[in-house]
Amino acid sequence: MVVGGSNYGQGSSREHAALAPYYLGMRAALAVSYARIHWQNLVNFGIVPLEFVNRADYAAIEQGDILELPTVREDLQDGSEVTVHNATQDTQFPAEHSLSARQVEIVLQGGLIEDYKS
Repeated sequence: MVVGGSNYGQGSSREHAALAPYYLGMRAALAVSYARIHWQNLVNFGIVPLEFVNRADYAAIEQGDILELPTVREDLQDGSEVTVHNATQDTQFPAEHSLSARQVEIVLQGGLIEDYKS
């Protein structure tokens, strides 16, 4: 997972900005906010775009912290809030998504291509 600040992905509307991280194994991004086109590209490639509910949680993360999403599949299906576990600090905090029901299906399938295959 990558952690980003405000307007994460700005300046890179190319699909490769989401495709390369996907092939490196990234399945979620957590940011203060997203550039609109990059947000959509993340969804298209099966990367869950999450946003901080509380900005203080962003400030509390340190480089090297290990973040986990232990119940992400269930959380995505149940509503707009996802629990993030900081394993390094042994803390939890909420993140949110603004995915539609269809977009949740897409990211859970692993992206548009995998969704079309199924």
